[in-house]
Amino acid sequence: MGEQADALLERLVGSLIGTAELMNVYLGERLDLYAPLAEGWLTSSDLAARAGIVERYAREWLEEQAVAAFIEVDDQSVAAADRRYRLSAEHAQVLLDRDAPTYLAAYGRMMVAAAQQLPALMQAYRDGGGVGWAQYGPDMSEGQEFGNRPTFINALAEWFGTIPDVHERLSSGARMADVGSGGGWTSISLAKAYPKLSVDGFDLDDAAVERARRNAEAEGVADRVRFHAMSPADADHDGHYDLVTAFECIHDMPQPVPVLRSMREMAGPDGAVIVMDENVQPEFVAPGDEIERLMYGFSTLVCLPDGMSHEGSVGTGTVMRPSVFEGYAREAGFSGVEILPIEGGFWRFYRLSA
Repeated sequence: MGEQADALLERLVGSLIGTAELMNVYLGERLDLYAPLAEGWLTSSDLAARAGIVERYAREWLEEQAVAAFIEVDDQSVAAADRRYRLSAEHAQVLLDRDAPTYLAAYGRMMVAAAQQLPALMQAYRDGGGVGWAQYGPDMSEGQEFGNRPTFINALAEWFGTIPDVHERLSSGARMADVGSGGGWTSISLAKAYPKLSVDGFDLDDAAVERARRNAEAEGVADRVRFHAMSPADADHDGHYDLVTAFECIHDMPQPVPVLRSMREMAGPDGAVIVMDENVQPEFVAPGDEIERLMYGFSTLVCLPDGMSHEGSVGTGTVMRPSVFEGYAREAGFSGVEILPIEGGFWRFYRLSA
């Protein structure tokens, strides 16, 4: 084989290993295997009893996790049934602690949900249809919520604090509309950071709206943060909002222009409109960087098929470049689009001018 073939073979073998390891992280997260291991050393029998699973499966999973170096083994020379394992505090921040900015385990849910729909995806590729968000099931919706949540609760208020006039509005008791609010953590995080802020969240995912309401209640902000299972087009536009936002959802919408037009109407002449979406490259570049590779992965498996599942979809996909978004915004009636100087990692922030 040639050098290029060797390199691709090596890369795909690594992807094969990574896929298997991610599936095992999914098992650990969904079966609640990591929490007992974070509390101290456990044998396979101990874990099986704590988690309510069969010992033989517990033993194999523990060995796989130790071989992958995700968990620690106390003494690997003893008999398999006597080996003890634990999850270190630092690895718990990635695999277990949903508040940690490094938490990543929830994204395994999204990949598993996408894999389960591969037959439907193949059919969509053939006939031009799609796979709707609801078809992916709870793992997709909850995986996105729990995956994005650490960033929202740890960084969102800090990012908005760098926009002086918006920070002032939020501090003085603004009314905010959060379009595509999902599990509600964008609304909740800003409401906790700004005690005078009131928020209306809008989303078409009924299950996500119910979770958002429970989350707001649990976080003590339900008196100021309300969630509505409706399109922003159906919201009351008479009383203008001081701030209208959309976080990582415009690219998913089959028809983003009418939604952006509704956001402009909700903000009126004086309200601020801010959209956060994927931080992809301005132009197509191949080979791409890791963000580009990840976003195309989500696009081919989730976002484009979801968008294409609706009649009249523009078929944006995850990789919505700034020029594409600006085209949507101008068609919706906005006069200009500014990319804000926020280092958002996976995300880019746009400010739209009425």
